[in-house]
Amino acid sequence: MKYDVVVVGAGIAGPIVARNVARAGFSVLLIDKKAAIGTPKQCAEGISIKVFEKYDIPYDKRFINREIYGAKLYSPSGYELEMRYKEVSGVILERKVFDKMLAYYAAKAGADVLARTEATDVIRKEGKIAGIKARHEGEPVEIYADVIVAADGVESTIARKAGINTYAPPHEFDSAYEYEMLIEGFDPDMIHLWFGNEIAPRGYVWVFPKDEDRANVGIGINSDNPQTAKYYLDKWLKENKIPAKKLLEINVGLVPVGGFVKELAKDNVVVVGDAARQVNPMHGGGMAEAMNAGTIASKWIVKALEEENISLLQNYTKEWWETDGKRLERVLKVRHVTEKLTDEDLDIFIQVLSGADTEKIAGGDYGEVIKALLKHPKVILSPRRTMLLTELLWP
Repeated sequence: MKYDVVVVGAGIAGPIVARNVARAGFSVLLIDKKAAIGTPKQCAEGISIKVFEKYDIPYDKRFINREIYGAKLYSPSGYELEMRYKEVSGVILERKVFDKMLAYYAAKAGADVLARTEATDVIRKEGKIAGIKARHEGEPVEIYADVIVAADGVESTIARKAGINTYAPPHEFDSAYEYEMLIEGFDPDMIHLWFGNEIAPRGYVWVFPKDEDRANVGIGINSDNPQTAKYYLDKWLKENKIPAKKLLEINVGLVPVGGFVKELAKDNVVVVGDAARQVNPMHGGGMAEAMNAGTIASKWIVKALEEENISLLQNYTKEWWETDGKRLERVLKVRHVTEKLTDEDLDIFIQVLSGADTEKIAGGDYGEVIKALLKHPKVILSPRRTMLLTELLWP
């Protein structure tokens, strides 16, 4: 088989690249190792309403479980911070359908799509990568392409085989554990997030409603924690007297929350999405980041093919690092500081912050928020809190 581009992995970034490049008139093959694209899900399934228009994705009720109007944050001692909007701010997806539909859009644009096709290695000819080796329904196949896209997840085989350094220390990953379950007593129009060092070390517990009485209930914690994510989630459920007896699905995953890949393009191979660690380090969400990276990558793939100049792929690395990479590094800096916060600090900050402040911090635009916090009596009376916040104001 020979294509202009082969995309390995049909999560979020891969189908965006495949669709965009196919639209430009080039031959594209999108492959995924799963027999059914989109399963199993490894995601809380929440995403901003803005991504649909921004990345030209239909707002299709077939993959939208519920529209969301904001978020509620809970401190260790139970203080609440509510961000409620009059308009829909986000949705809870059905990832099993959403991912498959993204692959469908790529196929409609002209890409070929093969499920149950696992990439195992790259093909080298005369010292250069000429394609990939794969197994399609158990049978070996060789796929030749001018450009190879590694969108094959956090443990990317293709990036590693291509010689791209994707190493990150264990501390730059979160362990996630999630139940899709029946649960009552929470506003189904909001997502709910609980913070605390005893609740979810370095992370948080979430309830993302999919129905009036059904939700994704999960947790993310630092992966080098001596206890498991399941331990902390079950502990939280028990302490809140929430019975875990109506479990519809259980999902486990490893989430990169740092260690962004520096070299996003090497020769004719580009790496996108979780494979490149393109995930928000504060909340662990990576769908919007993957869409953005896929859009930038596909733009430079098209230019490289049009001008028959593979070196143009290097501009993907440059553009991503000058835009989203710079923003996510700021967010990572915030995460490193928040890891040092005590439960008392978290209580105070949730009391002091507004909803607009928390949005800015999660997005990496935290400078003015930090300056305002440093004027608050509950902050300036603590030299340690002042020092931690001041760290964020210096490069």
